[in-house]
Amino acid sequence: MQIVTDTGMDLYLPPEEMPDIPIHVVRHTITLEGKTYHSGEDIQPEELYRILAQTGGFPTTSQPSSGDYAEMYRKLTQTDPDILSIQMSSGLSGSVNAAQAGAKMVPEANVTIVDGKTLSAVMGWQVSAAARAVKAGWPVPQIVKLIQDIVAVSDSIYTLDDLRYLIHGGRISHMKGLIASMLKIKPIIGVAKDTGAYEQLGQARTFKRAIEELVKIVSRKHPHGTPLRTQIIHAYNPEGAAAMREEVEKYYPCTWLPLANMSPVLGAHTGTTMVGLGFASLAQYPQVP
Repeated sequence: MQIVTDTGMDLYLPPEEMPDIPIHVVRHTITLEGKTYHSGEDIQPEELYRILAQTGGFPTTSQPSSGDYAEMYRKLTQTDPDILSIQMSSGLSGSVNAAQAGAKMVPEANVTIVDGKTLSAVMGWQVSAAARAVKAGWPVPQIVKLIQDIVAVSDSIYTLDDLRYLIHGGRISHMKGLIASMLKIKPIIGVAKDTGAYEQLGQARTFKRAIEELVKIVSRKHPHGTPLRTQIIHAYNPEGAAAMREEVEKYYPCTWLPLANMSPVLGAHTGTTMVGLGFASLAQYPQVP
């Protein structure tokens, strides 16, 4: 069996958690300053965020088409027709629908498509766990349940200092966004488990307060002192990432996964100031082979 995913995922893990089978990625595209890039292939996070910081430009993005998925599935079927395709949340992207349509175009492939119900770091946890389960010879239903169990116990939460990119991309209405920008509001955004869509969980008037409020929201799910599996992903904001880690560590013993930059296609929608936390209770996190 082969693993397919998309660039809504961030896969940055320590060597002991990295799968040793290939992960095949169908890529979103980013258009910026008149050039079109494939996310994570011909533009890396550091380069995108450097361009944004220097130019103040607003990128546009496109999700992979059904033809892109069909091309990937057709190619992989030449080696192994059994494919597990884990996609960015259907509440945030049309990647699941595109993958389903692409699979219908390749009847010789046996494709199982899973809605990851999230994105970024926690989606990377799903993909890694699934690949390791494939390597261990688990059957498809057991692997799908493993992914669903990770969805159930894991959360993603974000904040940012600059709303311009969310306004420009239509993630928040123009008028509401302008008012929030004038008031210097910093939103705290989560991903709903039922819909896989963004939900506003709170807001603050300063970035420091936003990080403090974010950690208070974590405490609604896990009492202080609960050992957590944690990972911080940021756009181009290492200072914000460091401040978030310091605040989380005031209240929780953490097993920290590597700090890393957010996928270019995700950062294209948020700008350079986004900081995100993936977290789960260590005791509740499922056993991964």
